[in-house]
Amino acid sequence: MGTVTPRTTAIVVGAGIGGLAAAGALRRIGVDVHVHERATELRAAGSGLSVMTNAVNALASLGITLPLEEHGRAIEVFTIMDRRGRVIREQPLPEVSERLGARCVNISRAALQRVLVEAAGDIPLSLGTTATGYQTDDDGVTVHFDDGSSARGDILIGADGFGSAVRRQLAGPEESRDSGYVCWLALAPFDHPRLRPGYVGHYWGRGQRFGLIDIGHGHYYWWGTKNMEAARSRDWKGDKGEIVRAYAGWAEEVREIIRRTPEEDILAVPSHDRAFLERWGDGPVTLLGDAAHPMLTSLGQGAGMAIEDAVVLAHALARSPHDPRAALRAYEDQRRTRARTMVTASRRLSDLEQLENPIARTLRDTFFRLAPKSVLARQLESALAFPAPAGPVTGTDSRAPMPRSE
Repeated sequence: MGTVTPRTTAIVVGAGIGGLAAAGALRRIGVDVHVHERATELRAAGSGLSVMTNAVNALASLGITLPLEEHGRAIEVFTIMDRRGRVIREQPLPEVSERLGARCVNISRAALQRVLVEAAGDIPLSLGTTATGYQTDDDGVTVHFDDGSSARGDILIGADGFGSAVRRQLAGPEESRDSGYVCWLALAPFDHPRLRPGYVGHYWGRGQRFGLIDIGHGHYYWWGTKNMEAARSRDWKGDKGEIVRAYAGWAEEVREIIRRTPEEDILAVPSHDRAFLERWGDGPVTLLGDAAHPMLTSLGQGAGMAIEDAVVLAHALARSPHDPRAALRAYEDQRRTRARTMVTASRRLSDLEQLENPIARTLRDTFFRLAPKSVLARQLESALAFPAPAGPVTGTDSRAPMPRSE
């Protein structure tokens, strides 16, 4: 497989995980990339995420190795528990990851953003530029920004997240699908005698969950959910006291990390996705990551799917260096089924985990307690196995710093 001609230029709108991954992947195959980001500085929210085996192996197919374990913590144990900390089931995720050749790593969003910026190399990044729309013609695409400026390229990649302006022009107005609960997120320095290195604990209650995740360097990422009316979950205005009360009587480590987290460090976000979009692009325009297929967080695969998108896009462009529009359609066709499956699975798991009915919860917990390990391993492997495109890609060194223009 050859590299794309240097004359091919790509405009990436959005410098989140998907946009930065796309920048690094496209640079690797020789595409001339410019990233535009609406924020005036690259500052990720104070939360964490998982870079799963599939994402690590996807990047490896382009010869990209990120120093994830230097900045985060590989998962060593993944336990599902009830609200009081009694074990329901140990998930065989570490074992499956090892078998697939790459460990899952939990990391702060800010740290992942930094390593992706380094991997993107010397690609220009323009901050404070909010895309408002685009125009296409036979020769490419022009993107317009709210300050009156514009940018011209052969292709446009909309990686601008849940509220994507690129998607809005492509697909028209859409409603979000509220999942009926709020999600609280935070990072905190933490240790506890019950927690082993590389710990991931999911605690299940009645219409509530809690996640406690080791991200290394003495810090944990935690999240909590609670069922509530959509009108309130979309714009939660409560305080830390409400969160403390929500987890009264839960496992001691859950209550303790909430106690130690300053109120101002806790984020509240609605839990929502959209109806799956079958058409991701047209002409020289395509979508990537949350702009293409926003998903709930239950599978921990939001970052993984965005990284997979970026890598498959790069492979498709490398295979069709003289017809980038055909490459965009090939990328979309390769990704659609995988993305739809993951979006659907994440919503189903979310519904299962947020159950309130005591009989349904008992049935759920009993399944996880009694299911053969092989069944759980197959479920995990279907998510963690990256369907890698065939053929090597040659590229340039991706470690040079990325300049910023404002």
